[in-house]
Amino acid sequence: MSSREVAAERHVPVLRDRVLALLAPSLERDGAVYVDFTLGMGGHAQAVLDAHPGVVVVGIDRDSEALVLAGRRLEAYGDRVHLAHVVHDEVDGVLDGLGIGAVDAGLFDLGVSSLQLDEADRGFAYSQEAPLDMRMDQGCGMTAAEVLNTYQAADLERVLRTHGEERYARRIAEAVVRERGLEPFTTSGRLVELLRRVIPVASQRQSGHPAKRTFQALRIEVNDELGAVSRAVPAALERLALGGRLVVLAYHSLEDRIVKRAFTAATTSTAPRGLPVELPEHAPRFRLLVHGSEKASAAEVAANPRSASVRLRAVERLR
Repeated sequence: MSSREVAAERHVPVLRDRVLALLAPSLERDGAVYVDFTLGMGGHAQAVLDAHPGVVVVGIDRDSEALVLAGRRLEAYGDRVHLAHVVHDEVDGVLDGLGIGAVDAGLFDLGVSSLQLDEADRGFAYSQEAPLDMRMDQGCGMTAAEVLNTYQAADLERVLRTHGEERYARRIAEAVVRERGLEPFTTSGRLVELLRRVIPVASQRQSGHPAKRTFQALRIEVNDELGAVSRAVPAALERLALGGRLVVLAYHSLEDRIVKRAFTAATTSTAPRGLPVELPEHAPRFRLLVHGSEKASAAEVAANPRSASVRLRAVERLR
């Protein structure tokens, strides 16, 4: 049996119980709508369906393979489930098409999915030799190989520095340009070898695998992940009903920073400084359900290592 066939069964949703607890108050009524903005293999969605028999789920994912697996996992729930093959910043069109106005609860589980990491031919994992693809939607867009082989050195440096926070971005970019002049990059193994040569050994000992930041940077660039998050989170907030709740799971500081800014803006009064009394129209429209961000417990990390870097944030709509 291939890993694709067992993917749904082996998937462990990160912070499942905490997510359920945070969303529960907004999902008590029959017909409540829960949007899973990053459906993946459907673990969180299934937990919501089981916990709230009257809830309708709208599941969104840009990965067609994930949608197939999630569809199989959720098919027993019948017309309580609606799936859509789009990027999460296109949610308005999906909801409008279903005739859904306000949403009662939503979840973003950001970043690369378990399926994408585990399937070697997707090229997301630097520990496996694979084509340099990294597209979450393999039906469109530029691959990681095309980025490496066509971007100017300055653009490669920008991608590595901004998306990967890679301190050796310029050195890596220059080495990539030299090497691709001899032979274009096609597989992950050759890129990893280059990174082992270029990044100082002392830095590798201190910071872990030398390919970690570069692979993150390429994946984010290929999929416009930060742009999609910066558009999708504010759109999701606008779609929430009164009393509706939104939970976001982020796995690196770049994503989390975008979410934090969006939540801070939504939960801050707009009253001019010095105004003696806050007028109702200036009051925050949302409140924080979690102060700062929450991490997974040591027990969860031990059981599910992919939860190690997660940061959870959540808000509720007040008006």
